[in-house]
Amino acid sequence: MINRVVLVGRMTRDPELRRTNTGAAVTSFTLALNRNYNSADGQQADYINCVVWNKVAENVERYCSKGSLVGVEGRLRSRSYDNAQGQKVYVVEVVCDSVQFLETKAAREKAQQQQPQVAQDNFYDMKTVDLEKDFDNSFDSFNIMEDDIQF
Repeated sequence: MINRVVLVGRMTRDPELRRTNTGAAVTSFTLALNRNYNSADGQQADYINCVVWNKVAENVERYCSKGSLVGVEGRLRSRSYDNAQGQKVYVVEVVCDSVQFLETKAAREKAQQQQPQVAQDNFYDMKTVDLEKDFDNSFDSFNIMEDDIQF
């Protein structure tokens, strides 16, 4: 059987670090993954719960925050538990073997600060191009001699 998952997305909230009774670190977070289409209810992204353990969990909590772009590799796990109202709750999540930090916090903040400025600047710099007038079509013909053909 094969159970492998590879995802790239942005964190929807700051990662939450907890400790088990034995002291093992466990961090949970949710990734938002853009869809190529809008669903019938207008949703444009999928939200995937992720869990990571031990040293990787500590690093994710330390270096990532809401909006961080990360790549995860792991496996799907399904589990269930009874909530406070006595109802059975089913959960499907990715147990991450590795988490790659694809964008630094400083780079993300810099991009967010420059984004409105760049969008506005590009809007005013745009100009229309008339392909018939602005480009010379004289290069369309080639002078190929019989001796130039290799086959």
